[in-house]
Amino acid sequence: MRILQKFQIDCDPDAAWRALHSPRAVAELYGPLLDVQPLSPPPTAWEPGQDAAVGLFALGIVPLGRQLIAVSDRVVEAKDGQVRIFRDSGSPLTGPLATLDVWDHQMAISPVPGAPGRTLWRERLVIGGRTAPALWPVLWTMWQWRGARIRALAPTWAHDPEA
Repeated sequence: MRILQKFQIDCDPDAAWRALHSPRAVAELYGPLLDVQPLSPPPTAWEPGQDAAVGLFALGIVPLGRQLIAVSDRVVEAKDGQVRIFRDSGSPLTGPLATLDVWDHQMAISPVPGAPGRTLWRERLVIGGRTAPALWPVLWTMWQWRGARIRALAPTWAHDPEA
């Protein structure tokens, strides 16, 4: 089962790429409905090949389980420019999501043709297993919230480059 999103955001692709690699920026995407807390000191930025475990809490207090985040990156050349893909191929470790057999979350960013300073954000979450049909509506709803948060927070991701 899949959850797909595609929309434009108000920041340049470099800023979106930095945000995808920032544990703090990614955690903000779920707030305040879901609190993502690192189980060990988080890195400043996730690097390919790096794994991290996080705890998930509804409204910051109700434990929902732990999740392993396993990071990989790739770049694809397309006719409209470079597409950078961040993949989390980790898995839920405990809680209701741990009943899923498949968890594959990919986020792709690329420039919007003819619109400097804007980014095309595409996201795909693939889940599978016996409980996937029951969990899909909950995850779909969370992903709609997440998409709205991405659009709202994206303008804050830009910063002035160093001289």
